Amino acid sequence: MEINASSWEDFILVGFSDYPKAEFIISLFVSGFYTTTLAGNTAIILVSLQDSRLHTPMYFFLRNLSFLDICFTTCTVPQMLVNIWSGNKRISYVGCTVQYSVALALGSTECVLLAVMAVDRYFAVLWPLRYTTIMHQQICHILAAVSWLSGFANSLFQSSLAMILPLCGHRHVDHFVCELLIIIKLSCADTGPIESKMFIARLIILAIPVCTILTSYGCIARTVMKMHSAEGRQKAFGTCASHLVVVLMFYGTIMFTYLQPQNNYSKRQGMIVALVYTIVAPTLNPLIYTLRNKDVKRAVRKVFCKI
Repeated sequence: MEINASSWEDFILVGFSDYPKAEFIISLFVSGFYTTTLAGNTAIILVSLQDSRLHTPMYFFLRNLSFLDICFTTCTVPQMLVNIWSGNKRISYVGCTVQYSVALALGSTECVLLAVMAVDRYFAVLWPLRYTTIMHQQICHILAAVSWLSGFANSLFQSSLAMILPLCGHRHVDHFVCELLIIIKLSCADTGPIESKMFIARLIILAIPVCTILTSYGCIARTVMKMHSAEGRQKAFGTCASHLVVVLMFYGTIMFTYLQPQNNYSKRQGMIVALVYTIVAPTLNPLIYTLRNKDVKRAVRKVFCKI
């Protein structure tokens, strides 16, 4: 399919410009959350590397998740703040393509990584004596690599389909970021067949991890209920509760956005939900994983005592 020269024109990210008074307040809210995201997730990475007691599979995957969250928010938030504070809503075609491709890759990677973390908790609770043998360093690196590769493969597939669509008419994107679902709407071609392929790809990258998570936690719940020791049940619940909260928050917003029919996609709802999974969730992840975790608290105190 031939691409018009006009397809290379700049896009205009409309964002919250319909609400100029609220836009500045939203930018302060976003910048505060972004700063907290960078500080919290960087702290988790450094602390878990510093303390030898945190050199376990669980914290290895948690470091991957923290790094993912830093990259994910950095992919979208700085551009959003620049657009709001400068008053210039433009973003180049290349910049827009890179943004939605990288954001999709990182979001897809997180979908798979959260499933891997559920499997890790499955072995920790059901096979505690064989846990370190099963989840050895090599298998952890392989599982992390699978998460990253599958996420970027999904993005490559969907982004390639979007890039071959000819764009025409206005370049106003009704969002604060270059959102793939909205970019497709700017095409003057029949997008039905391509949207169907993209929907199947989104379904796969979401359905397989969700089924894995549900199966893992179903087995964990059954095992925990059979435990005679209240202390054992509490410990098992504590290792899984934090991960479950993150899973529910992330998958709930992602599935609401990407698994609904295109004609039902609402600009206002889409932006609010996007704020949750791109800005709020990455900020809360460090808090969720550390507030109930004695090992992390102990490691943080140890680091601060050295300082």
